Amino acid sequence: MYFVVKYSGPFGFIKPWTAVRDSKTFSQQFLTPSIIEGIRQKLEVGGIARHKLTYSSISVQQEKTQTRGWQEKKQQKIMVRNQSILERGVMLDPTLYLAFETEDDAQKGASQHICLCRNEDILLPDLEIQTMKPEEFEKVTGFELRFGENDQSFLVGFNRFADSSPMYGWLEITGKPVSGM
Repeated sequence: MYFVVKYSGPFGFIKPWTAVRDSKTFSQQFLTPSIIEGIRQKLEVGGIARHKLTYSSISVQQEKTQTRGWQEKKQQKIMVRNQSILERGVMLDPTLYLAFETEDDAQKGASQHICLCRNEDILLPDLEIQTMKPEEFEKVTGFELRFGENDQSFLVGFNRFADSSPMYGWLEITGKPVSGM
């Protein structure tokens, strides 16, 4: 039996590990093992059994950035930091369902907010905890990265909690996880 907590918020961005500093990046549509582990640690729970992520649309937003280094302009006798504009495809109205194996973990999870990957991407929990059989959770609409290696797996990044070991998974899509507005 799963104890499911629904989290939602106005927006969210999950930076793909391949993005580095691309000028245009769209939010990743799934949570990697290290993201799930980070959420588990933040919630101080024993484990997160499953998850599903949905959103209404992607909004491309601009962000102004500065380089770390300084450039000397000798003729003007000044030091400047170069700037650039990055475009990010941010999820609007993300909803994340986390399935816990114990009611105690679900209650801990339902009493706290979570962040997808950036501190400003806050998702708040619904107070109601839903009880579902694993077969019922399979039918919940959303994107879910199933962790592990098989013939459908692809590299999804490197696990910062496990000596940067490669992370693999395959994407399961249930229903229509992008609802449109």
